[in-house]
Amino acid sequence: MDGLGSAPERVLVFAAHPDDIDFGAAATIAGWTAAGTSVSYCILTDGDAGGFSDEDRPGIASLRRAEQRAAAEIVGVSDVTFLGEPDGYLEPTDDVIRQIVRRMREVRPDIVVSMHPERSWDRIQKSHPDHLACGEAVTRAIYPAVENPFAYPELEAAGLRSFRVPWLWFYGGPAHLENRYVDVTGSEDRKIAAITAHRSQHPDVERMQSRVRAILRDNARRGGLPEGRSAESFHVVGINTDETIAGF
Repeated sequence: MDGLGSAPERVLVFAAHPDDIDFGAAATIAGWTAAGTSVSYCILTDGDAGGFSDEDRPGIASLRRAEQRAAAEIVGVSDVTFLGEPDGYLEPTDDVIRQIVRRMREVRPDIVVSMHPERSWDRIQKSHPDHLACGEAVTRAIYPAVENPFAYPELEAAGLRSFRVPWLWFYGGPAHLENRYVDVTGSEDRKIAAITAHRSQHPDVERMQSRVRAILRDNARRGGLPEGRSAESFHVVGINTDETIAGF
């Protein structure tokens, strides 16, 4: 498995908020799970600053967790964890990075999928401060912390052994950095259904659905796919591959 072709065995996906994964990668994930990949989600914040209705405010964090679990089920994912950091105040702190390292060592994925740490000026909504913090925290965790037995030695002592992640796939980053376009034609409806499951986040469902389909078509065009295809786009980085050298 090279991280770019055949289906990986295990994938761990990080997001700042419930619904981020579904906008960024749900169709790709649906393809992976259909091929037998075990996919796990880790949502960093509680999502309590999201939504548009005053009626949802009491218990919004619990509602958003339920929405994320329902969305995950649509694309074949049952392992969903939440770190519960405050929505709107996420930072790549030592504690957050430790929790991410713990989750990586528990799952031991072939591919980590994460929001991007770099701001995108083509569509600023992709670069919510929590999104950038998620990307930065995951990047700091994946190298060198998760593979260093002397980083967070309490994890090593608890049996969560260090290991090297081969691949990191970023979503929601600057368009000029994207280097992988996954053809998701035929999975558009499942992606839309997963996004729509976050009903507390959509004041105009029809407009959202139409816009998402347009973005998928534009991704395919930018990726050089034939007319009429749909794609999700990623910035893929090799962390420990045949082309990398340990210690450099």
